[in-house]
Amino acid sequence: MISMTGFAYREWAGDNISLSVEIKGCNNRFLELQVYLPPWLSYMEPKVRGIIGGICGRGKVEVAIRIKEINAPLNVTVNTSAARAYMNVLSALAVDLGIDAHLSVPVLTGMEGVLDVEKKHDEQRYWSVIEPVLQETASLFKAERVREGKHTEEDILNSISVIESALQTVSSHIGELENSIKENIKTRFKEISGDAIDENRILAETAVLLMKYTISEEVSRLSAHLAEFRAEAARNERPGKKLDFLCQEINREINTIGSKSAILEVSRAVVEMKESLENVREQLRNVE
Repeated sequence: MISMTGFAYREWAGDNISLSVEIKGCNNRFLELQVYLPPWLSYMEPKVRGIIGGICGRGKVEVAIRIKEINAPLNVTVNTSAARAYMNVLSALAVDLGIDAHLSVPVLTGMEGVLDVEKKHDEQRYWSVIEPVLQETASLFKAERVREGKHTEEDILNSISVIESALQTVSSHIGELENSIKENIKTRFKEISGDAIDENRILAETAVLLMKYTISEEVSRLSAHLAEFRAEAARNERPGKKLDFLCQEINREINTIGSKSAILEVSRAVVEMKESLENVREQLRNVE
């Protein structure tokens, strides 16, 4: 099993560049990827999604890539029209106020829109730096999810063992339950007919009630569901959806057994199975 929760973080620093990659995940019904990149690296998002999507089947996964570059080459352009407009307005204002206008280049270039400064980015160079760090972080993230999934699987299968043990207790009382049904029918017939008992009628009534109240079929189906649960957990790396469905079927059989039996030991076993199944369902919320 693979858990949907996990965390991984890596940093890297080289010539004039430093970056960090952080990946964290939590449970979610479907795969939901959220990628956070600097705006000028947005073109990388499909590549990042491809790498993370290759290791995650379900869950809400957040990927944050932060990068800082020192001494990056700049592309600076001057908006001459904007500078001239500022100069004209400020000169006119100086005339209206009767003051001298001391307009200098530093003053004008400090005005909004006069200078347009853009860092030059070598896209291929950035990806060649980011990709190995992202791959390493993704591998660590996957390993963390596998490690946590192993512990979750152990806990789930321990709960399944409790259910199987309780089911054995239930199974051992099937004969007692059926005999109780037969004795109750005989007692009722004696109360109604006295000693004139029609054995064929008793057998017919017993057969009807056994079909209605016996738990043999439920025990058999529940046993089969539990076996399938273990098999699916063993053969499928991401069994979450299938196991969740099996839990619904297991729950249905347990409830039916509980509603049919009035034997105290069986009722106690049913409560124990329900508690263990609830733990299984809770743990499955974190499994892919």
